[in-house]
Parts: sequence; structure tokens; C-alpha cells
Amino acid sequence: MEEKVQTLEETMSSPRIRPASLVVRGGPIHTFDPEGTVVDALAVRDGRIVALGADVVAGPDTEVLELAGRTVLPGINDSHLHAVWLGTRWPDTLIGPTGFAGGEEKAVDRRTAILRAGELCASLGITSYTEPGLGPGETGCFAPEVLDEYASLAAEGLLRSRVTVLRLFGLLDGVSSLADFRRGLDSPMPNADPRWLNVHGVKIFADGIPPMRSAWTHHCYTDGSHGSLLVDSEEDLVAMIELAHEAGMVVGVHATGDRSIEAVLGSLRRGDHLVHGDLVTADQLARMASRGIGLTTQPAIAMAMRAMVAEALGGEVAARAWPLAEMLDSGVPLTLSSDAPVVTPDWRVHLAAAARLLGVSGVDSVLMERLLRCYTTTAAAQDGAADWKGSLTVGRVADFCVLDANPLEVAFAELPEVGVELTVTGGRVVYSGEQLSAVDRQAHAGEMAGFGGGQEQH
Repeated sequence: MEEKVQTLEETMSSPRIRPASLVVRGGPIHTFDPEGTVVDALAVRDGRIVALGADVVAGPDTEVLELAGRTVLPGINDSHLHAVWLGTRWPDTLIGPTGFAGGEEKAVDRRTAILRAGELCASLGITSYTEPGLGPGETGCFAPEVLDEYASLAAEGLLRSRVTVLRLFGLLDGVSSLADFRRGLDSPMPNADPRWLNVHGVKIFADGIPPMRSAWTHHCYTDGSHGSLLVDSEEDLVAMIELAHEAGMVVGVHATGDRSIEAVLGSLRRGDHLVHGDLVTADQLARMASRGIGLTTQPAIAMAMRAMVAEALGGEVAARAWPLAEMLDSGVPLTLSSDAPVVTPDWRVHLAAAARLLGVSGVDSVLMERLLRCYTTTAAAQDGAADWKGSLTVGRVADFCVLDANPLEVAFAELPEVGVELTVTGGRVVYSGEQLSAVDRQAHAGEMAGFGGGQEQH
């Protein structure tokens, strides 16, 4: 029997071997796999990566993106970003280069705010974010109806970023009760594709923040106080965490004071995380690492508020606040985030701020990759999605951004000027070129010089 030999075109058109819909090639593609592999091509089909490097083949109908030396990173995942609030306020933030900016909330409907925030995030290379605090008890940008709007947009295919939601059964930056928390857990959740809208956790406010003397701490504020919990008792706080676990939810606890962190450490478990952790101690970090408890912190906010912490708690305590070096070296699953619109959602600004906290301003490719992983692979793990997003490996979703320079070869101080040229989520281009100004360079030029003022973290 004569063997039939297929041409390349016949092979690629075979129903068994479908060609890639998109091929990206011609520049460094940082996969952020465990080995830190860098390839020069990737192929996408049905929203997923199907080949890398030498295995990439373009078919006759494949769209080919020539990088011409540009750099590809996994899509940025901001693990703590109030998108609806951001879409309502932008370009205003609560803290700006000259201190607390404030500003009035604009009259923007929820759908418009979500879509506007999605455009902004896409222009920054952000393909995933966590909306940390939606639910009964709150109104406006944090009301339960926001979650319904997200579900509608997801069903219509209009989300540009994948969204993880933490539900809130109390007041943002305020009190919550065990009874309200129990009722909240029983409230309905919308049906949605979890790859686009994942409502997998709850947020609990344990305390406030040090500059407002509302973080619960063993240290003494200058007025003689120690702050307090935002729930009735430690027992109620523990009961809330246990109820969430029984409901199959992960827990994110807003805890900034060392005493509030201590109150929850015994109840949190692998997959849970602390939010902010301003006054976390080395011993607490070690215990968190041993139990797989994560931490989400915000470097630019740390820079903005350190002087205020010194005013509230003294210079010695302020100098030990936000111990980023210890956080990185502790083994704690660490994510970096913006808490926008408290400050800008621009991850480049936050990584540069992190480097300043660590005393680094020049080129440090090892540190740059470590910090970028806090915005990609570790953030995906915090979302419970490490097996399908966060890195650019075969089988994972095609979420990535194209930059005009390689951040691993750029000085940290110059990182905010690296341009985002393309953002792809699920194999779909969601941002290209100058569709939306990602950052007002003039307005935000002073952010890297340090912040003043302050306001609540969320």
C-alpha cells in the first residue's frame, strides 16, 4: 500500500490537528514557569497556549504578531483592586503626589464604572484582578448589585479582565457582626463562568490602619491607645473565619496591626491570606509561611503612609512597618497589589516603589522577576487558579501583555516609563496601542518621589 504523505497545509487543516489562531514570535517571552524559561514564540488556540518555542507553527490562516524584539510577560494580576470604585473616580486617587487628594465621587453607573476600569486595567497589561469587598450591608461601589452587574457582563462576554470577588458582610473599613456574617453567607450568588467571575472568598475587616490609630496593636499610640477590633470580640472573629471555611470559602482578612494579625493566625489555613499586614512581625511571617497563609501588601501605600505611622506610633515602629525584605524571604505566598483607587493601579509604579523600600534603584533582574511573580504566578495561586493561569505554559490560558522594553533589563527607577503596547486575555486582544491613556504621566510623575498624606487602606 502506498503511503500518503501530507503537505504542511494539509496537515494544518486536518480536523485532528487544527492550526493556531494566533502566533506571537520574535522577542523574549517570559513564561514564568518554575525554571524561569524564556522562549521566542508562543501559539494560541481556543484561548489557550498550545505550543512554545520551536514547537510553534503558523497555519495559512494564523494571525502572526511579530514582536520585533518587544517583551512578553504573563498578564498582570492585581490581587487587591476596587475596580468599580476606580472606574468611578479615575483619574482621581485618594493619595496623590502631594498627599491626600480626596475628591468627590462622580455620578457613574455601575456598568459604566466596571467597563471603564476594565479599559484602564487592559491598558496597563492587567488581565486579572480581585474586587475585595462586595455584598449586603454596603452601598454604591460595593453593593451586592455590583456583583450582579459583573455576572451580566461576564455572560455577555464584555469583561476585559478575569475577576475574583471577595464578598463582604459588613461595612468597608467598618464594623461587622457575627449575625450579619452568618446571614450574608446564606445570601445567593450569581451563576457565572468561574474563569471570568470567580466568587470564591470573603473579606473580613479585623481592624483599621495605623495612621488613623485604628490598627489593633501591642504598640502604644502617641495618644495612649492601642486601637481595637472592628468586630465585637476575638471569639466572633474566629467564628466568622470558621463559618466561611464551612461554606467552602477562602478568607482574606484586613489586618494591619500585629495584635489583629495574632488574633486570626490560629484560625486561617492554607489558601487564606492577610490583606496589608502593615505591622506584621518576623515570627508571624514564619508561622504564616509554615501554614501556607498568604499576604497581600501595597508598596506604594507603604511609602505614602510611613511618615504618618511615625507620627502615630513613633519612628522606631514606623521603620519596622511593611518589612518587605522579610516578607519576600519568609516563604510566605506574597502578592503585591495597588488597592486602587487609593493610589494608581499602575503595577510599574508599585514595583518601583517596592524596590525603593528594598533600597534598590538600578537593574536587578533577579529581584525584578521575584517581584513580577508576586503580580502573576503567586496572585494566580491566591485566586485558586495556579493550574490554569499566571504563567505562559502549554495548556494555560493565553493571558499576556507586550511591553516595549524588557523589564528585567531596566532599572527599577525607570520601570514606570516602560510602555504597555498590547494586552491579550484568553487569546483576545483587549488593548492595543493608545486606545486609552494608561497613566497621566504629568499627574503621576511625582508618585515615585514619595507620597504624603494618607487615607484608609481597603
